[in-house]
Amino acid sequence: MAEKIITYTDGGSRNNPGPAAIGIAIQETSDKRQGMKEYSKFIGKATNNEAEYQAVIFALKKVKQLIGKKKAEKAEIEIRSDSELLVNQLNGQFKIKEKDLIPYFIEIWNLRQDFGKVEFVLIPREENKKADRLVNRELDNQRGLF
Repeated sequence: MAEKIITYTDGGSRNNPGPAAIGIAIQETSDKRQGMKEYSKFIGKATNNEAEYQAVIFALKKVKQLIGKKKAEKAEIEIRSDSELLVNQLNGQFKIKEKDLIPYFIEIWNLRQDFGKVEFVLIPREENKKADRLVNRELDNQRGLF
C-alpha cells in the first residue's frame, strides 16, 4: 500500500507585499502515533500569493527529504491549503494571471513528478490553524527587523 502523507501549508505576508513567512505541518497517516512535524521559515519580502506557493514548494521538498526518494515515488501526498486561489490554480481550474506566480507553478509541477500522486485540497481556514500559527510565529519573531 502506498504511503499517504497529509500536509497543511500556509503562507502569509504583512502589508502585502511585505515581510513574509511560510508554515507547514506534515502528518504521515500510516503512523498516527508520530503526530505532526512542523516547520516554518521567514522568506523575506513577498506577496501573500507568492508565500502560499512557496509554502507548497517547501512542503514537497521537505516530504521528499523526510521519506526519501524511493518512498516518494510511491507516496500519495495531499496538500491542504485554505488559499482558494492557490488550490484552484494548481488544480487547473483558475488561470494564473499574476506573472510572478508562473515560476512557482512550474516548480511545483516539476516537484510533483517525484511522487506517486499529489492532490491539492481546499480546506476551511479553521482547519489550517497549525500552519497559520507557524507563519505568524515566524513573522512575530522577525518584528524587530522590519
